[in-house]
Amino acid sequence: MKNSNFNNFNLSHKILEALSMLGYEKPSEVQEKVIPYALQDKDVIVKSETGSGKTAAFAIPICERIDIEKKKSQALILTPTRELAIQVKEDINNIGRLKRIRAIAVFGKQPISEQKKELKQRVHVVVGTPGRTLDHIEKGNADFGNIKYLIIDEADKMLNMGFIEQVEGVIKRLPKDRVTMLFSATISDEIEALCNNYMINPYRIEVNPQKLTTEKIEEVYYQVEFDKKFSLLNKIIASELPDSCIIFCNTKDQVDIIAQKMNSRGYSCSKLHGGMEQKDRTDTMQAFKRGEFQFLIATDVAARGIHVEEITHVINYDIPVEKESYVHRIGRTGRAGSKGKAISFVYPQEIRLFNEIEEYLGNKIVKKDPPSEEDVEKGKSILKDKIKAKPKLKQDKTAGLNKKIMKLHINAGKKKKVRAGDIVGAITSIEGISSEDIGIIDVQDSFSYVDILGGKGKIVLEALKETPIKGKLIKVEKAKK
Repeated sequence: MKNSNFNNFNLSHKILEALSMLGYEKPSEVQEKVIPYALQDKDVIVKSETGSGKTAAFAIPICERIDIEKKKSQALILTPTRELAIQVKEDINNIGRLKRIRAIAVFGKQPISEQKKELKQRVHVVVGTPGRTLDHIEKGNADFGNIKYLIIDEADKMLNMGFIEQVEGVIKRLPKDRVTMLFSATISDEIEALCNNYMINPYRIEVNPQKLTTEKIEEVYYQVEFDKKFSLLNKIIASELPDSCIIFCNTKDQVDIIAQKMNSRGYSCSKLHGGMEQKDRTDTMQAFKRGEFQFLIATDVAARGIHVEEITHVINYDIPVEKESYVHRIGRTGRAGSKGKAISFVYPQEIRLFNEIEEYLGNKIVKKDPPSEEDVEKGKSILKDKIKAKPKLKQDKTAGLNKKIMKLHINAGKKKKVRAGDIVGAITSIEGISSEDIGIIDVQDSFSYVDILGGKGKIVLEALKETPIKGKLIKVEKAKK
C-alpha cells in the first residue's frame, strides 16, 4: 500500500488521536482506496467483502468533513438492519468523539417519540433503516435539508429485503447537491440502476472481488442427518473447543430450541433473533462483545454489522438459503488479522444447495468425518473446565479512548431551563479548564450528560460540587452509562 498509516490522509489531529486510541494502526485496502475520494467529496460505488473495514472507510472522512457548529444534520447513513445501524452509530461516535460529533440511530420497533426528541437536538449524523428514516421525514420529525453526505450501506441486503423503494423515497427528499457513497458486496442490475439515477460520475472501487471468503478462514463441512445435528454439535464443540463462537440457524424457533438445549447442558450461551425486544438484542450483543459468554446462537440478524473481536468459530447449524448470507456469516470470524474456522452442517437433501454455495464462492469446501470418540472424550474434560471457568472479558476497543474521557451526569435538564451554554459556562469557569476540554453535551428533559476530555474528568467532577450551574448548585456524578 502506498499509504502505510492514517497520517497520509491529512486528517485533523482530533480524528487521528481518536483513531490511535481506538487501535486503528494502518488503513485496510478499502479504507486506502475510498478515503481519498471521500475527502474530496466525490461520489463512489464500492464493491467490498464483509470484514474489509468499510464502515471506517466512510466514517473517517465523514467525521473529518463535518462542521460541528452547524445545528442541522449533515450526513445520513442508510443500513438494512437495526444491529448494523447501532454498530455504525457507535463507530462514528467513537471516531468523532474528540471532535464532539454526535450520531444517533433511528429504526423500527423503538418508540418514534423518543427518536423524534433526539432528532430535534443538534445531531451531526443520522444512521437509520430506510423505513423508519422515511417515516421521520414524512412526519416532519427530521430536517434533512442540509444533508451533504448520503451513505447507502449493504445495498445488496437492502435489495434482498425489499427496501430499495424506501431507499429511493428517502433519496428523493434529500438535497441534490450532496455526496453519495454506496457500499455493496455485489452490484446487481437494480443497484446499478439506483447508482445511475442518483449519483454523479461516481468512482468505482472494487476490493478483493475475485475471492469472496478470506484465506484466514478455514472452511469445512459435515454431512449429517437432520435429527443428528445436535449430537454432532456437541462433538464438534468438544473436539474444537472454541473460545468464542456464533452458531447460525435459519429461524428464530430453531434458535430458541438450540439455545434451550445448550443451556440445559450447561454451556455458556445466549441467543439473538428478530423476535426479541431491541433492548434485549442490544444487551446480548454488548455482552457477547465483552466475552461474558462463549456461544451466541443467532439468526442472520447477527450476520451483518456485528464486529466482535476474536470470534474463533462460526457454525452453520442450518445452511443459509441465500448464498450471500454464507459469506456474511463466516465473515464474523477471521477478522482483523486473526485466523478463524467456519463449520457447516449439511444434511443429504441440502447437498445441491451447498454445491451452489461452493460455485458462488469459486472454491470447494473440505468435507470432514465426524470427530472420533477419542478426540471427543479428550476434549470433554477440557470443556468442563472451560465451562466452569470465569469468562475472560475481552478488551473493549474503546478502552483507550474512555481512559481520557469521563462522562458526567448532571441532575438537571430542559425542564429546569438548563442549556448546553450554561454547562459550558460553569465548566470553563474552573481553573485550568477550557472549552477544548469539553466534549459532547447531551441535554435531556430531566438531566444532562457531558464528556470531559483530556483526562480532566476528576478535576471537573470535584469542582462542580462547588460550582453553580445557572446560579444553583446541582448534583453531578460520574455517569453510569
